[in-house]
Amino acid sequence: MEKNAKIYVAGHTGMVGSAIWRQLEKERYTNLVGKTIDELDLTKEASVHRFFTEEQPEYVFLAAARVGGIYANNVYRGEFIYQNLAIQTNVIHAAHEHGVKKLLFLGSSCIYPKHAPQPMKEEHLLTGELEPTNEPYAIAKIAGLKMCEAYKRQYGDNFISAMPTNMYGMNDNFDLKSSHVLPALIRKFHLAKLLREDRVEELRSDLGARSRDGITDSDNIETELTQFGISRDAVEVWGTGAPRREFLLVDDCAAALLHMMHSYDGETHLNVGTGEDLSIRDLAMTVKNVVGFEGDIHFNDKYPDGTPRKLLDVSKLKALGWKPTVTLEEGLRSTYEWYLAS
Repeated sequence: MEKNAKIYVAGHTGMVGSAIWRQLEKERYTNLVGKTIDELDLTKEASVHRFFTEEQPEYVFLAAARVGGIYANNVYRGEFIYQNLAIQTNVIHAAHEHGVKKLLFLGSSCIYPKHAPQPMKEEHLLTGELEPTNEPYAIAKIAGLKMCEAYKRQYGDNFISAMPTNMYGMNDNFDLKSSHVLPALIRKFHLAKLLREDRVEELRSDLGARSRDGITDSDNIETELTQFGISRDAVEVWGTGAPRREFLLVDDCAAALLHMMHSYDGETHLNVGTGEDLSIRDLAMTVKNVVGFEGDIHFNDKYPDGTPRKLLDVSKLKALGWKPTVTLEEGLRSTYEWYLAS
């Protein structure tokens, strides 16, 4: 990509999109385009084609998506499949019609079968049943990568796909009802720490700044937080703690995506991750220590664990010369510092 090429980052205000934007600026790309959802609704085909006609981007990072944790994926199934299918279909097709030089579609490791061999290789796609709790989202993402593959094969479009592992970092969603496991743990341990240390004003400030949690009774915060498994003595974590997950700092992911845009033109999607995992039990303990909460952890096995293990085989990406640079504990500390300052 030329330094002055017009680059559209779809979803530039989200966690991944904003990290891509920062990485592009770091590498001195000067002609970046981004639109908020109020400025451009990507689920509306006519609006997307109008945008491409007016802006004529040369390169596209498709990071816009409706995302959430186990609860959100399982409850808002219709919204997740419709919105993600609409967004990616509109952007990919508009990129084709307007002659975009290269597009990178961002998927998710949830595309792989629930009981796929570990670590999961790219060729394990569509070899078994999906995890039921996030099946609609996974199907949408599979459709997106297959659309890129089909457009490359039929039209010769240089559309590639990246399937990252679980990401975390700056601009993550810390909402107690819809966040992924790692930001949810950071938030829960932080609120429990404030309760335990009787830092009431800081607690009210945190809940006021993130009002989507639905906690309205400021005089009875401690009781209301129990619905999220948060108390001054313990934090509840869904499931048994046995499942194993892999985590990648979003800034490392952004660096990997730019590396792919420079060095990869293949038809097959590529996994993006660290190649290392840990149990949710160990993750919870690590977050607890980083936050500094001195209470206990309770694992509630009445809630689903989800997929037993999700570890990506990242050998193909590493063969292209890329590897992560930030350890999990370093990434957690920087993320918690950002959370406190935001």
